[in-house]
Amino acid sequence: MDKFVLYFNEIDKDSLHYVGGKGANLGEMTRAGFPVPQGFCVTTYAFKAFIETCDRMNGFFNQLDQVSVEKLDKIRALGQQIRNHLENLEIPHEVEEAIVRAWRQNGDGKAYAVRSSATVEDLPGTSFAGQQETYLNVLGKDQLLNAIRRCWASLFTDRAISYRVKNGFDHRQVFLSVVVQEMVFPAVSGIMFTADPISGNRTITSIDASFGLGEALVSGLVSADLYQVRSGRIIQKKISNKKIAIYSNPAGGTITKDLAPDQQQAQALPDERIIELAELGKKTEHHYGTEQDIEWCLANGRFYVVQSRPITSLYPVPKFADQRLHILVSMGHIQMMTDVMKPMAISVFSTMIPIAVEAGGRAFGDMTPLFGIKALRKMVPLVLRRMDEQMGAALDEVLNRPTIKFPHKRIPFRTVASIAFPVIKTIITNIFIADPIARREVVNHFIEESVNRCRENVLSPGVLSRIDAVKRDMRQDVFPALLKVAPNWVSGEVVSEIIKKLLSKWLGDMESFHALSRSLPGNITTELGLMIGDLADIARQNQQLLDYLQNATDADFYQDLNEISNSVAFRLKLEEFMFKFGMRCPGEIDISKPRWNETPTTLVSAMISHIRTMAPGEHRTKFQEAAEEAERVADNIVKQVRKHKGLIQARVMRRLIHVYRNLGGLREHHKYLLIRHFDIYRQAILEEADKLVQAGALSERTDVFYLTLDELQALGRGAFTKNVHRLITSRKHHEELNKRLTPPRVMTSEGEVITGRHRDMKAPEGALIGTPVSSGVVEGIARIVLHPEDAALNQGEIMVAPFTDPGWTPLFNSAKALVMEVGGMMTHGAVVAREYGIPSVVGIDNATKIIKDGDYIRVDGTRGYVQILKQTKQD
Repeated sequence: MDKFVLYFNEIDKDSLHYVGGKGANLGEMTRAGFPVPQGFCVTTYAFKAFIETCDRMNGFFNQLDQVSVEKLDKIRALGQQIRNHLENLEIPHEVEEAIVRAWRQNGDGKAYAVRSSATVEDLPGTSFAGQQETYLNVLGKDQLLNAIRRCWASLFTDRAISYRVKNGFDHRQVFLSVVVQEMVFPAVSGIMFTADPISGNRTITSIDASFGLGEALVSGLVSADLYQVRSGRIIQKKISNKKIAIYSNPAGGTITKDLAPDQQQAQALPDERIIELAELGKKTEHHYGTEQDIEWCLANGRFYVVQSRPITSLYPVPKFADQRLHILVSMGHIQMMTDVMKPMAISVFSTMIPIAVEAGGRAFGDMTPLFGIKALRKMVPLVLRRMDEQMGAALDEVLNRPTIKFPHKRIPFRTVASIAFPVIKTIITNIFIADPIARREVVNHFIEESVNRCRENVLSPGVLSRIDAVKRDMRQDVFPALLKVAPNWVSGEVVSEIIKKLLSKWLGDMESFHALSRSLPGNITTELGLMIGDLADIARQNQQLLDYLQNATDADFYQDLNEISNSVAFRLKLEEFMFKFGMRCPGEIDISKPRWNETPTTLVSAMISHIRTMAPGEHRTKFQEAAEEAERVADNIVKQVRKHKGLIQARVMRRLIHVYRNLGGLREHHKYLLIRHFDIYRQAILEEADKLVQAGALSERTDVFYLTLDELQALGRGAFTKNVHRLITSRKHHEELNKRLTPPRVMTSEGEVITGRHRDMKAPEGALIGTPVSSGVVEGIARIVLHPEDAALNQGEIMVAPFTDPGWTPLFNSAKALVMEVGGMMTHGAVVAREYGIPSVVGIDNATKIIKDGDYIRVDGTRGYVQILKQTKQD
């Protein structure tokens, strides 16, 4: 097809390449019978023919290739230069002839709206809305041709250039069509979202309405009425003060008029028309199969759809077979890893945890079945508050709504009892009877047995199907093993709460407990950090080794390391580290992430930061000093209790502290068990991938992570081999789209995102409010760390991160304080911050964007806020 003009009735959704997103949508709606003002599209072929007459465009494109999104002045100057040139360029004769012919056929006495329509506009994954120009009430041939030429030139507005640069679009591959549409002169117009754009609720239609043309609303000149409709009923109305409206000018173009006082406060649409419009919106949504952002108008008593595009800002919602409301909690926030996960990683979760579902490339837990039990409706939000305060608050908010209906089918009491009673028994035994030091050794021994059994069952040569064995281990071993390990740490947590309450009640002491939390023995994550310090101390003694580490590659890491003189001690310590922790990495709950034993160079930045910020042996000395301080504080607490409350109470306190000090360090053991199993699963999956690469079924071994466990099994049996490459390419594309999404902490199956409320507190004006998780107040330079392998923390700097997990532990030796976007009292970063004695505030949304690298900030980990005291100069 090489036509310069296409009429709306010749266009459908497959015409995107010729008429852009806006034009394709208008043609699709016209052919589907929706009330669309008629018109035609000047195609991208016409645009190309116009651009080809310009002998300077290659030079312009070359200059555009060199600009960066930060260089606004350069973008502004270059864009203006290109637009000036194009607006004075003649339209090719054959193109002009086709446009004029279509204009006359459609009605040369009519007024038209002329709009730009880019080939990457109004798509599910991107929204170029507002990037190019619109001209209204265009009259006559000359105005029409001039408006079309200016639309073509508007592909090079400052905002359009910046948007393409920011999102990685090739300027040469974005083409422009122009929509020429009959003008209607509405009494009322506006925008309709077939889902609530604020909460995301798919059952609510949200309508903005104002008098006159919709340009006043779109351009922000007037506040519109807001109406919300659900199930054919108006659930909310906000009538705004509409002081002005935009109307057509008889000479062409538009004029702005002041509205009469009685009209300013009038409801723009009567109730029955609101319901009618909402029904039209739902029909449009049903046709497209996705939620729509619709521009509409009411003229001569009839509604018209001027434009419809997908709503790109909504977070995807999982599909459920029933119509019941489901409550979904982000497992990524619980596990401190909110990045996109590949299909294999989510498949592992859903196989191991049946309530896990996928949405937007992340794993969510469908908590609905739990809430049939009243006690869990109170307990689950409390537990989640300790992991992430906002998450617990959001869950509380939705569970306490009077309209919510809980499932009638409850979890059988026998099932609950079989899980709860052994856990309760272990906790009681640990608190009152067991030797906590011996119990810690039992837990460590149990983990080794579980991991060895998994290795034998999954990786031994005699296993017929490795993936079958992986599934079997997930279902039969991991969950029961976690139920045996986790209660020992929970025992420490229960005791910690008892100690805090008794300290407050008996001594009025709210501070001593913080010292008791330092240098807990047996903490697997603390041991990880200490070993990184040991490696750094060995490396700092050998300049040749240091130079090598900073330039090493993973492929030849160990081979080349053997060539470094006097590196034996480092190699032995590294071997010991990898044996114990090599299966870990940042984002380790995603099984597709390479482990440290595969990418040893990712540890180098942590070692260098340690060398730069700490003296030799300082990390061990600090740990020992904190342990000794904890013992002194413990002895003092017991003495004070004996003095003020008596001998029996002192013995109770000593027992409680002894239990806490020796079981509190098991905080990360259950995850350590899980990640060691994951390491074995990963080996099995990659072994299968290598076979499939050899057979030609996969292009590269890491493509296996774009499949699910079931698909991998099917592929191994020879099923769907013809379609697998297309499937993987599609999933890689969706992965890139999902990376742009911000996952909610809590949402419902209706798509509503529940944010929760921050606790009320007094903080300085402009402070960023979060959750205090480790006490103290410090000031320092903010260092934004998005990926731990790229971190470059200096002495006295404050780490600001989206989240942390055990893979981030090596950086804590260098941080003066910690600020995180995600987290609560019991998340990894909070626990380690308290262990290291550094202030920490978590749960500050967008902290890594609001705080700039190099800003001078104050972190108040006692009250829970962060202040930006001095902003760094940005280029």
